Amino acid sequence: MTPLLMADLTVFTLSVLVGFEVISKVPATLHTPLMSGANAIHGVVLIGVMLLALSVTTAGGYLLLGVAAFFGAANVAGGYAVTDRMLGMFRSRS
Repeated sequence: MTPLLMADLTVFTLSVLVGFEVISKVPATLHTPLMSGANAIHGVVLIGVMLLALSVTTAGGYLLLGVAAFFGAANVAGGYAVTDRMLGMFRSRS
């Protein structure tokens, strides 16, 4: 195992633990707004996909980029849909 891989796994493990602790401490009434905003911010993945697309040369790389683009786009679209539905609950019905 290389030191770079070990550092990446450490950062990934710590981010999973921090994310679990943050989400578990959020009250249920704030869970939907937090998650819809987090999903919309997931557009950062799409920017990363576009930046990595400039340097990928293998078929496996393109496959991984396609998977990342699909899940990133689905998460962004889902975040906006949930946010729109949530904001619709506060609109008047006149």
